[in-house]
Amino acid sequence: MAKRIGIYGGSFDPVHIGHLWIADAACESLSLDQVLWIPTATSPLKPSGPTASDEHRLQMLRLAVSGNPSFVVDDREIRRGDVSYTVDTIAQIRSEQPDDELVLIIGSDSLASFDRWHEPERLLDLVDLAVIQRGGDPKIDFGVLESLATPEKIRRAEQCVVPMPVIEISSGELRRRIGAGQSIRYRVPAAVAAMISAESIYRS
Repeated sequence: MAKRIGIYGGSFDPVHIGHLWIADAACESLSLDQVLWIPTATSPLKPSGPTASDEHRLQMLRLAVSGNPSFVVDDREIRRGDVSYTVDTIAQIRSEQPDDELVLIIGSDSLASFDRWHEPERLLDLVDLAVIQRGGDPKIDFGVLESLATPEKIRRAEQCVVPMPVIEISSGELRRRIGAGQSIRYRVPAAVAAMISAESIYRS
């Protein structure tokens, strides 16, 4: 039986409550059967790369999503290594799961730069887009897709907006707090906080 699969990529450096909230809201809003969490190796748009090691980021992610059968950690980009292009990852998933419906979960900031992604037209042929609408942000502008996708594909993206409240939390702020010896309690799952402390991750 075909499934509706959300694909959620990012550096997750570290994964935090905001990431989990977005994935849960997407599951509910888009009637997803599963969310694949795909930590990036080296993002083409962030060539400096993540701060924590690949293995640490994977471990933190597995701790964060444990207990939710709808959340699955997929380490294919880390195993592949080097720069990861979303279109290659989606094409691989599509070849493995040809009957499933794939939905790529992105932020409105990522949508704004979508024309700079690698092979955006091919990517839009393989997957539907679901854009996160954060509270307080202006109405999402899908104009960037007009030269890349059919009107029908753009309409589908407009129907897959995921509304979210403002979440004032970021991985960069968490790394800063950890480096300064400040608390990250309630900002990341308790198991992730315990691992960061035990492994001295993000402490220079």
